[in-house]
Amino acid sequence: MSSKIWLSAPHMCGAEMKYIQSAFDTNWIAPLGPNVNAFEEELGAYLQIKHVAALSSGSAAIHLALIILGVKTGDEVLVSSFTFSATVNPIVYQGAIPILIDCEPDTWNMSPDLLEEAIKDRIAKKIKPKAIIVVHLYGMPAKIDEIMTIARNYEIPVIEDAAEALGSKYKGKPVGTFGELGILSFNGNKIITTSGGGALISDNEEYINQARFLATQARDNAPYYQHSHIGYNYRMSNVLAGIGRGQLEVIDERVNQRKANYEFYSQSLKEFSGISFSLEKENFFSNRWLTTILVDTIKTGGISNIDLLLGLEKQNIESRFCWKPMHLQPVFRNCPSYLNGVSERFFDIGLCLPSGSSLTDENKLFILDSIKMILNNKKTRDIGL
Repeated sequence: MSSKIWLSAPHMCGAEMKYIQSAFDTNWIAPLGPNVNAFEEELGAYLQIKHVAALSSGSAAIHLALIILGVKTGDEVLVSSFTFSATVNPIVYQGAIPILIDCEPDTWNMSPDLLEEAIKDRIAKKIKPKAIIVVHLYGMPAKIDEIMTIARNYEIPVIEDAAEALGSKYKGKPVGTFGELGILSFNGNKIITTSGGGALISDNEEYINQARFLATQARDNAPYYQHSHIGYNYRMSNVLAGIGRGQLEVIDERVNQRKANYEFYSQSLKEFSGISFSLEKENFFSNRWLTTILVDTIKTGGISNIDLLLGLEKQNIESRFCWKPMHLQPVFRNCPSYLNGVSERFFDIGLCLPSGSSLTDENKLFILDSIKMILNNKKTRDIGL
């Protein structure tokens, strides 16, 4: 197969153009406008959340959430270690200190046990954490009931990083709507996209009003340009919001397509005992943004996740290692961390498979045949390595 099979390519539905065209026809090109207002309303209705601010990125949403919760220089913020750096970077923007919490093996998300251990230890050191950022990794909901119970017991507000989890639910409730604030990402590789973009969501109207104010350069209500606060250029454009409106029309279809990818892989590879998948337990509904596997080299006869990645790459198929935990990243190596070894193991043996909603049956069969040939340790000429 000559054309590249991407890990998670953007998938347009066609409806985007009518909203984009409307933006051009009315000359609403700059940030804000009718598409932004409508996208916020439609996203709120889908998530059953009262207030939404459409922003330039998920990172911007996390940054504003921290500002709104009063995180300042020297404060500590508890955060998942097994995530992308964009979850943790905004903590440092505020001059605060990330406290990295390892994951548990069921959902691959923040361990409630380590979270409570960390809170008790930080309080014993006379520094009560200012906030908790919990990630719903690869679309799998975290153990959010347990995490919220711990957070409430210690009166620490929760920010949910649902950047990868639009469409995922816990006990029928959309993730991102449990904590004080939730964030979403609409980057090009996400389950729906606005090219680049994100959102901050909350049932607290004051929080979202404050986010909109800060995201538009914090301009005071005055007849001239006056600023009493530091602001940011974080709002979404009317054109990009138009893309989002079209994408949102097919969100359920996109979730179903991603879940179908997972079912295809998990059923087709079950003959290989060395390949395992994360499972959805009762009450957990994952959008399966990315299908991830763990590769046991002993059971595969020595074939590793690296072998799979390189073998697929030679076939023009993109796969990707799981996130390198933040406590292993050079930039965060001095941050306090509470570890159990789970995320390091998942990083060592994990792999993300192509999971885009636009994958064709032909694509999936080609990917599967390539994986099977690598696992069966066929001769190099069989797979072109």
